[in-house]
Amino acid sequence: MPLSALNDEQLSAATAPLGHNLIIASAGTGKTSTIVGRIAHLLQSGMEPQKILLLTFTNKAAGEMIARLERFFPKKVVSKIESGTFHAVSYRWLKALHPNLALKQPAELKTLFRSIYEKRNFERMNLSVAPFSATYLYEMYSLYQNASLEGFDVWFLEKYPEHEVLMDAYMHIIEEFEAEKEAYGFASFNDLLLRMKAHAEQSQIPFDEVLVDEYQDTNTLQSALIDALKPRSLFCVGDYDQSIYAFNGANIENIATFAKRYPNAKVFTLKTNYRSTAPILSLANRVIERNERIYPKKLEVGRHGKTHPPRLLMYNDLFEQYQAIAHSIKHTHVPNNDIAVIFRNNSSADGIEASLREMGISCKRKGGTSFFDAKEIKFLLDLLSLLVNPKDMMAFIHIFEYAGGVGSALSKEMFQCFLHFGQGSLRQGILSPIEKELPKLNPTKNVQLGLFDDDFEIGTATRFKHLELLPEVYAHPILKHPRLTQDGVKFFDRFYRFLSNIQYDDTPVKVLREALSSKLYEGIVEMLSTQRGRLKNGEMDEEKKKTARERIITKANLLLNLARPYRELGRFVNAMVLGGGELSEGEGVNLLTVHASKGLEFSEVYVVDLVDGRFPNRRMMSSIEEERRLFYVAVTRAKDKLYLSLAKYDKVKKAEYVPSQFLHEAGLIKGEFVEPVPKGKKKESA
Repeated sequence: MPLSALNDEQLSAATAPLGHNLIIASAGTGKTSTIVGRIAHLLQSGMEPQKILLLTFTNKAAGEMIARLERFFPKKVVSKIESGTFHAVSYRWLKALHPNLALKQPAELKTLFRSIYEKRNFERMNLSVAPFSATYLYEMYSLYQNASLEGFDVWFLEKYPEHEVLMDAYMHIIEEFEAEKEAYGFASFNDLLLRMKAHAEQSQIPFDEVLVDEYQDTNTLQSALIDALKPRSLFCVGDYDQSIYAFNGANIENIATFAKRYPNAKVFTLKTNYRSTAPILSLANRVIERNERIYPKKLEVGRHGKTHPPRLLMYNDLFEQYQAIAHSIKHTHVPNNDIAVIFRNNSSADGIEASLREMGISCKRKGGTSFFDAKEIKFLLDLLSLLVNPKDMMAFIHIFEYAGGVGSALSKEMFQCFLHFGQGSLRQGILSPIEKELPKLNPTKNVQLGLFDDDFEIGTATRFKHLELLPEVYAHPILKHPRLTQDGVKFFDRFYRFLSNIQYDDTPVKVLREALSSKLYEGIVEMLSTQRGRLKNGEMDEEKKKTARERIITKANLLLNLARPYRELGRFVNAMVLGGGELSEGEGVNLLTVHASKGLEFSEVYVVDLVDGRFPNRRMMSSIEEERRLFYVAVTRAKDKLYLSLAKYDKVKKAEYVPSQFLHEAGLIKGEFVEPVPKGKKKESA
């Protein structure tokens, strides 16, 4: 059984009485085994499985724990345990209550937000301060939802008091944004938690114990949701030394104040590390103990046998560093999949990736731009999403933003027009409009709120008589829209041709093949490859454009391959939207940001670009303590061999570097670190 494999400290935590229990699980100390053991203990003690809630930060982590439990308990019992990420669990509960709920990605909602923002003309308001952009205001609002339970205006003005003159306009944009989401049934990831919290506060959700993995990464909203669930017992597992998501709203105070917030709370510490060797743990301890100790602890070695001391690799030039690491990896006996190159900045990965591939070494990169975030893939998924849900205004806006002269606001108006033409049916309104006149679209003018729109005058289709359009398109009432451009009409013509070739019962593969061969997608490929083929001086590099085009086609074909097992378009779209972030591609050496490496382990680890300004990253850091926690996470990914690497000079930037302060703290470079003072253009320390 799971409990029999636990050591004394793990067993003590797993069998703790019901109550408020915090388990400080340092790197490599077996937190997953402890959580699995805890659930096994609850089941053996007679707790009904449906009364157990397991909250994790990835669905993969929840799946692995459930899979372990299925080795010891019947699947019909284990399947009753509610498990998954905060968002996935909330989505399941809310979807059962509101079947029309549509979860939208941040990029989609940002577009909706921008379409509302763009209706304002701040220039006419004679402001003494420049308004924030739509993107920044959206990001601030999203951060606020995670980080605060007070009003947005109060939270925002504490940070930006000079924007008080704009606060009414900002609040009106946010109120309209929330109203639009409610009208279309849209929900953001934050909304899932906010609505689940509200539901939990008003209804008794029957959980006897809530288990929370990676508790140090919870934000204020997630902590409030846990409290709203009101479980009889709480079992939180985390490590304050691995709290590295402050930039994303994570609140280290959740774990730091646990014992104060919950009377009679018990704190357990797992300190025996079974992952790394003694020299690696010694280095990690020397550095992390410089941070304030919230709960006293020190990693102890659980492994014995031959060890390799961490090695400092120092090179004269940045590119020389990358080439040397690639050469070292080529000649190691460790399998590529068990090797990781970890970096603080994405720019560090480019040189490593290029050097590895130059030597014919396969690699996979995580922590940079995701396959599912690529514009060419997002466009295809938006097409599929619109076919699955014709009321998906955000998918429509994303598609038509690629039309020349058609931005978010006009795309939204076109969507509303098509619904009007089809009397509520988007497909009818596009392919066979019933209504023939444009609806009234201009908003009420309000100077104080920055709401303006030009007088809406009906245009004429004769403006486009010289274009080669389908007769049905030329006769379409959307051509009367006064702000529709020639490029916009051409795009609509291509979209019309694509949509007319698609049937509701087509399989995902058939729809994607139709899309990939369409004039519509051909235009997207041409646009993106042209953008990526331009040099910094604006000139077109045909070879670069050709390479970009090949990469776009390769990615599109990969999506086609992912679609082959699916028979229903809806299931495929759901899998891509909800699971895309956790799909992995390819084999080879792992190229990882520190954040992406968390929770993983490898026999051989290289931590690169350990110079001041890059790691720690003084421009991006929230605090030196968090940068130190990032370093701690990076080095404790290593099981057997750890290499810490840096270069003294960058020939391209003509920049000199000094070793990171963490190398001084680790004892690999003698003497205390002294932060350098930049000297003109030839010194870089930021």
